[in-house]
Amino acid sequence: MKLNGSQILIESLLEQDVDKIFGYPGGAVLNIYDALYAYSDKITHVLTAHEQGAAHAADGYARATGKVGVVLATSGPGATNLITGIATAYMDSVPMVAITGNVGTSLIGLDSFQEVYIAGITMPITKHNFVVRKVEELHDVMREAFRIAQSGRPGPVLVDIPKDVTSNVCEFTAMPKVKPDAYVQASEASVKKAAEMINASKRPAVLFGGGVLISGAEKQLLEMLTKIQAPATHTLMAAGVLGYGEKLNLGLIGMHGSMSAGRAVANSDLVIAIGTRFSDRVATDKDRFIKEAKVIHIDIDAAEINKNVTCDLSVIGDVKQVLNKLLPLLNPAKHDEWLKQIDEWKKYDYKPKDIEGVLRPHQVIQAISDEIGEDGIIVTDVGQHQMWAAQYSKRTKPRSFLTSGGLGTMGYGYGASIGAQSAFPKRKVAHITGDGSFHMNLNELCTSVTYNLPIVSIVLNNSVLGMVRQWQTQFYGKRYSQTTLERATDYVKLADAFGAKGFRATTLDELKAALKEAYALKKPCIIEAVIDRDEKVLPMIPPGQTIDEIVM
Repeated sequence: MKLNGSQILIESLLEQDVDKIFGYPGGAVLNIYDALYAYSDKITHVLTAHEQGAAHAADGYARATGKVGVVLATSGPGATNLITGIATAYMDSVPMVAITGNVGTSLIGLDSFQEVYIAGITMPITKHNFVVRKVEELHDVMREAFRIAQSGRPGPVLVDIPKDVTSNVCEFTAMPKVKPDAYVQASEASVKKAAEMINASKRPAVLFGGGVLISGAEKQLLEMLTKIQAPATHTLMAAGVLGYGEKLNLGLIGMHGSMSAGRAVANSDLVIAIGTRFSDRVATDKDRFIKEAKVIHIDIDAAEINKNVTCDLSVIGDVKQVLNKLLPLLNPAKHDEWLKQIDEWKKYDYKPKDIEGVLRPHQVIQAISDEIGEDGIIVTDVGQHQMWAAQYSKRTKPRSFLTSGGLGTMGYGYGASIGAQSAFPKRKVAHITGDGSFHMNLNELCTSVTYNLPIVSIVLNNSVLGMVRQWQTQFYGKRYSQTTLERATDYVKLADAFGAKGFRATTLDELKAALKEAYALKKPCIIEAVIDRDEKVLPMIPPGQTIDEIVM
């Protein structure tokens, strides 16, 4: 059948089982939006307040579901407004297809109105990008975009479509849903060698990251830990992969991780790194992070091997497939003395104290976790509140803790919350943010109100840029340059102006009452939780230092 480019685009999305996209219209994509109008019974479009919010929403949707997130924007500023969201997804290996319009092919290169070379701009932050010059190429390009976004290590792909391509007509033939490339199989020799090293270890420690989550290897990981009796610690991207009740789970590692987690890795004789990249927030001093242990690195991306930390053995492949091959080769083991030492270190893990009449961050996070339950989804922005959420939210389910780890994008949280809540209307979504991050994208509150998304934003308000101030306190002689905000924002009135509901809490009892009422209302809400500006994220390993220099 003959269809125009816009119809082919929508048919291509339906072919890939896309039923929800996020975006913002403009001149270069008017034909596409006209087609969306005709297909509105098959694809839901969520109109955000800003293209960056749409990109973060597609990202949050993808993280919460494991599906490919789709975002649509017009040419020029519409396309460039996606860049931060695309980079955020790229750093955290999130599958996304970003579709941008552009000026007609005859106008490209002439500095036409709202023209920008978005393919060139986004080249470093996408797995691949396409400029579609002919309508006959569009269907194949869209199929290729979805294949690339999902294959191997996931990530964003950009498709730029000139306006005349969206109106030109050609023959269209529907095809089956595209399948991601088959995973590269780990070599039998590397798996066998890994088993030998693990079986010989007396003090093994497992360090796992977001690759376990992406692969869906939670059960295999737990089976391995149980079989070899090894303690495990995780990066920020892997929160929720292991239940916090698991005895072998030491929790978060790195700059703000637990002392026992850092000690376990530093004093092990074998570190089994699974689906992690040893970022500078984990291996704060790459040369001293692992003292004398041998390292097995299991990862789907060969480019990560020996990039930050030198390993003794690499196993290249999908985490789930590798662990399935490895498990039968592992001998059941008991490491009683090693685990006894771990338990001794646990006694010295940092434990925050309650202070009568003072609302403290750990209490805020705990109250949120209690209110939303295990099935709730926590989405954070970036800063102190992000680390407190990672430390104390105790997520027990995969894909229930969404945060910008690699890029560290302030303003990520509200858009991502829209994506998560759109994906799971019946689950409670808690958007945990700070006053600095919240002001960056608070305009998206109008989106949740429009679509009646019952997102509850909890703003930990300390009237400062908390994490930067903490560094200024620790390393810059308390010279608080441009980190004291003192915004006059009235969050209760702000919520009311947007059509939401606002609360203010200065005590734990007030916070618990506000949370209960907010979720009972089933509408967008803001809760301002007032905390002291001198609250710190502890423990903390200073940059370039090790667990031996931890600040408690």
